[in-house]
Amino acid sequence: MSHNQGRTATLTLAALGVVYGDIGTSPLYTMKEIFDGGHHPVPITPDNILGMLSLIFWSLMIVVSLKYVLFIMRADNHGEGGIMALMAQVRHALPEARITGPLMFLGLFGAALFYGDSVLTPAISVLSAVEGLEIAAPGLQTYVIPIALTILLGLFVMQKYGTAKVGTLFGPVIVIWFVVLGGLGIQHILATPAVLSALNPMHAAMFFVKQPLLGFFSLAAAVLALTGGEALYADMGHFGRKPVQIGWFGIVLPGLVLNYFGQGALLMQTPAAIRNPFYLMAPDWALIPMVVLATLATVIASQAVISGAYSVTQQAIQLGYLPRMNIQHTSHHEKGQVYVAGINWSLLVAVAVLVIGFGSSSSLAAAYGIAVTGTMAITTILAAIVVRKLWGWPRWLAILVAGSFLLVDLAYFSANLTKLFLGGWFPLALATLLFIMMTTWFKGRALLNYHRENDTMPLDVFVESIGGAAPTVPGTAVFLTSNPDRTPHALLHSLKHYKSIHERVVILTVDTLDNPYVPMQDRVSVKQLNDHFWQVTVHFGFMDQPLLPDTLQETTKHGLELDEMDTSFFLGRETLVKQVGMGWSGWRAKMFMTMFKNAGSAASYFGLPPNRVVELGSQIVL
Repeated sequence: MSHNQGRTATLTLAALGVVYGDIGTSPLYTMKEIFDGGHHPVPITPDNILGMLSLIFWSLMIVVSLKYVLFIMRADNHGEGGIMALMAQVRHALPEARITGPLMFLGLFGAALFYGDSVLTPAISVLSAVEGLEIAAPGLQTYVIPIALTILLGLFVMQKYGTAKVGTLFGPVIVIWFVVLGGLGIQHILATPAVLSALNPMHAAMFFVKQPLLGFFSLAAAVLALTGGEALYADMGHFGRKPVQIGWFGIVLPGLVLNYFGQGALLMQTPAAIRNPFYLMAPDWALIPMVVLATLATVIASQAVISGAYSVTQQAIQLGYLPRMNIQHTSHHEKGQVYVAGINWSLLVAVAVLVIGFGSSSSLAAAYGIAVTGTMAITTILAAIVVRKLWGWPRWLAILVAGSFLLVDLAYFSANLTKLFLGGWFPLALATLLFIMMTTWFKGRALLNYHRENDTMPLDVFVESIGGAAPTVPGTAVFLTSNPDRTPHALLHSLKHYKSIHERVVILTVDTLDNPYVPMQDRVSVKQLNDHFWQVTVHFGFMDQPLLPDTLQETTKHGLELDEMDTSFFLGRETLVKQVGMGWSGWRAKMFMTMFKNAGSAASYFGLPPNRVVELGSQIVL
């Protein structure tokens, strides 16, 4: 085996452990929800079983295989995937703000829906796995929720240690999981081979022709087989497109199809098995081991979406849609492994509330579909812009391909809207709240920057006017500012209080690009204004670790040597005051001011040494 083949095999194994946990645990509850869910269950008849199996199979082929694995994954942003990366490409493809603005808001709502998925996936996955105890040991039924909550608590507590140490265990466990899925399915398919006729799409078509209304409602449950499809695209950057594709077609898709068809074969022989068709596929002696394996698989599935929530948060902060938070990098080797304490504990509280409030995986399933299908539809819309504007596809081809996928997405989404009052309101309410917070922060920062610029003079005017008027003191002062052409507030306040300037003054601006990563050698640009003043711009990608001390060492190559022990970093500490009649709602102004007050420290976010930071306060009226 060549080096490249060995690397691909290693990455494929790792991808199995991270990317496919969510969609791989769907067989735990999908068939049960279709035929025994509280929301328009499908009667258990041979024709209906074949119709639903055909629907699941062709949905996996069209939505996951064709749309995500072969189409959407080509829309990467320098190797990175996910809805934020897609938004960055759209912003590049459509520079006109009139068009881009609504699309950015649409993408933000898709990102907000992803947080709903990050709450629902751990709740429904772990709960459905533990519910196997009801089959293996009925006397333990009353302990299902306490056991599920204990497992979830342990999962979230362990997050701060990162996934680097245990990540190598995830792949083998998921491989075993998919092998077991396929093995259980084959056993029952061999007993009822007629179930394989469901591979013919006519069974799905006839099901909808004969029972159109029931067929529409069934989409709300069948979509559970597709949950996790978005993760294939979102996590692509960690492993590359090829390993994700090999994992899907090589083991994941066969394991899923065999298991769903095996459950269908079981139901054709024993309709009473609908009380839990997944676990009843296994022999009695294997029930407890299956519960253990399923619990491990659901923990891994939960890990994937929780880690995804951290990554989305990091990207949103870098792109200016969320305030700074304390981001802990849990691996020295992998860029994408981060931990955000505030997000972690918020997710734990929300997950616990869901488990206790809904009480069963079947009840939670009603809330699940809206978040998944909403994100799927938004991804398709943004991808259509990319293939038309960046790839240069003819309009008719872009409309044909993306439009076909969008029709499927909207069919699933509209069916799930029927569950709005059965729990579907939860992910929509959560996404709406997060969307309001992100747009409020974005608008508030724009308004804040406007006031900053009005309250300061142009930098070139300041540099020319200061001349030799102020005495100098030894050392280097670095002033952080969002606008390199305006004089930082902190510099004006420093001059006002100390009546002097440092012998070297660096005006430092951090610029976050639409690219996910910027190579270290390309991050720094330096411009010398005169003997005392320098302008430095640091470019980070939206997935880079924004650590300034390491990056500023690159200024030496541009003729600016910064001795850390002789350099002070000056930051503005601003207090906001709301002025009546300034043109935005009082409640949104209060929300922004609260978010601003509780935002993380710039010094901590940029990794500045605490003993070299000076903060100077100012007041800004909004």
